[in-house]
Amino acid sequence: MTTSDARGVATVELRPFHLAIPVGDLAAAELFYCGLLGCSKGRTASRWIDVNFFGHQVTLHLVDGPNPDVDTNPVDGDQVPARHFGVVLDMRDWRLLADKLQSANRDFLISPRTRFKGEIGEQATMFLLDPSGNALEFKSFANPAQLFAT
Repeated sequence: MTTSDARGVATVELRPFHLAIPVGDLAAAELFYCGLLGCSKGRTASRWIDVNFFGHQVTLHLVDGPNPDVDTNPVDGDQVPARHFGVVLDMRDWRLLADKLQSANRDFLISPRTRFKGEIGEQATMFLLDPSGNALEFKSFANPAQLFAT
């Protein structure tokens, strides 16, 4: 739903998204998402778990085979996995998560850094893999109003 703020600027009411991803080990996935990232667990069955991923519904589906390799694209000097998902956090929460992951000695695909420094869309970003090889990005914008800026 699109509305306008007091200045007449269009705003969009965000709705939670749903994403289902393959995992090779439900227990390891639950430990990663619920333990390390702090997501709460929702409904479960023998081959899937719903988690509250920062207000969005992510379903972890057990698969019997490995995930294929993921292609990458160059973005501001990094090779970014073409298939990834994540969340945009406010800067305080992004820094807290980055500190938590670094303190837990997590390996990063792309370590916490600032991308597009001094440009439109300047953002803090970091990438890591879950135990099944799914790529996650966590980012925060220096100016949140530039989320969709061109």
